[in-house]
Amino acid sequence: MNLPNKLTVLRVIMIPFFVFFMLTDVGGDANKWIALILFVVASLTDFLDGKIARKYNLVTNFGKFMDPLADKLLVCSALICLIDMQRIPSWIVIVIIAREFIISGFRLVASDNGIVIAASYWGKFKTTFQMLMIIVMILDLGGVFDTISLVLMWIALILTIVSLVDYIAKNVNVLTQGGM
Repeated sequence: MNLPNKLTVLRVIMIPFFVFFMLTDVGGDANKWIALILFVVASLTDFLDGKIARKYNLVTNFGKFMDPLADKLLVCSALICLIDMQRIPSWIVIVIIAREFIISGFRLVASDNGIVIAASYWGKFKTTFQMLMIIVMILDLGGVFDTISLVLMWIALILTIVSLVDYIAKNVNVLTQGGM
C-alpha cells in the first residue's frame, strides 16, 4: 500500500464524514464549513495521489481502479446531498450518475478481459469542474456566486457527456472483446 493508494483510501474514508456534516445540523452553522473543508481536502487527495503516483512511478492496478471509484463516490455523494438541499436539479445528477454507471460497467467488462482502463483527460476535466461546482454550491454565497454555480453546473454537465462519448469511442473494443 503505497502513498498514492493510502490517499485514495483516505478520500473514501472521508466521504461518510462529509455527508454527515452536509445533511445534519449537529455543528450548527459550522456544518457547511466543516463539510466544505472535508470536500476540499478529499478533492486535493485526488490531485495529489495521481501526481505522486506518476512522478515516483507508483502507478498500480489498485490505484487505476480505486482512484476513479473514490472520485465517483465523493462526487456522487456530494451531488445527492445537494439535491436534498435543493441546490442542483435531480435530472442533472441522474445524468452524471448514469455516466458513472456506464463507465463502471465498461471497467468491469475490461477487467474481466484482464484490461485496466485508466481515467482519460476528459474524465479528469469533468471531475475537476464537478468538484469546483460542488464547492461553489456548498458555499451557497448567493449573488454572483449563484451565476457562477449555474455556469459551472452546465460546464460540468457538458464535460460529463463529452467524456462519456470519448470514453465509449476509445474503448468500444472492450465491449466486442467482452462478448456483448
